[in-house]
Order: sequence, then C-alpha cells, then structure tokens
Amino acid sequence: MSIEKEFIPYTEALALKELGFDEPCFGYYDEGGNLYTEMVEVLKAPLYQQAFRWFREKYNIHAEITWSPSYEYNPGEWSDAIYEITFVDVSYTKEWKAESPDMQRSKGKQLTYKEAENACLDKLIEICKTKINE
Repeated sequence: MSIEKEFIPYTEALALKELGFDEPCFGYYDEGGNLYTEMVEVLKAPLYQQAFRWFREKYNIHAEITWSPSYEYNPGEWSDAIYEITFVDVSYTKEWKAESPDMQRSKGKQLTYKEAENACLDKLIEICKTKINE
C-alpha cells in the first residue's frame, strides 16, 4: 500500500496554498512535485481529509463523495461516482454533481472514487477562488 495516495495532488496543493492553507502537514512537495514525508518546506502536502476539513472550517463548504452501486450486479463496478458540494451563505445554497465524460457519452467507464474526489477538490478550489475575487 502506497502512502502517496493519501495526499492531495501537487497542483491542488499549490492552489490551496494560494487560498491561504497553512496548517501542519505530514507531507511536503518539492519544486518538481515530488512528495516527501520529511520536512522540505517547499509546499505543504495535505491529506485529502485535511483539505476537505479545511474547506469546511474556513469557507463553510461541505463536500460529499457519493458512490451508487450498479443496478446490474457487476462486482467492482459502480453506476456512478459523484460529488456534491453545499455551502450556505447569507442568501443561497448550491450543489454540484460531476459525472465522467465517458459516462455522459456512452454510459461506459465511470469516475472512480479517486477521480470523483479530485474533481470535487478542483471544484472547491474554483469556488473559493471565485468567492475571493468577487
């Protein structure tokens, strides 16, 4: 089992830094995007659950990854992997759902949980950048 899969990707770590993420982390990326578990202090590499918790606490944005089992029994396959994001501001609540392009085209390959998790993280970053620039 590889520990690297527990950390958000390099590009998302860069985006979180731009949004003000500055919490202690177990991992760090160097300038080339290589992950280290000892302190190199170039770029903090948050764990997925740490990043999602940070969005909840700092921006009051709540995200959930949802997997629905396939209607036809196919072990290891899912009918969809989506994410929902809800945040309550003074006047509104919004939700987003993502499906893979392949699913939309042919109902073939769907998002894996990891792909849905990354898509959700990218959407959270996009939402926060938009809110900051308003």
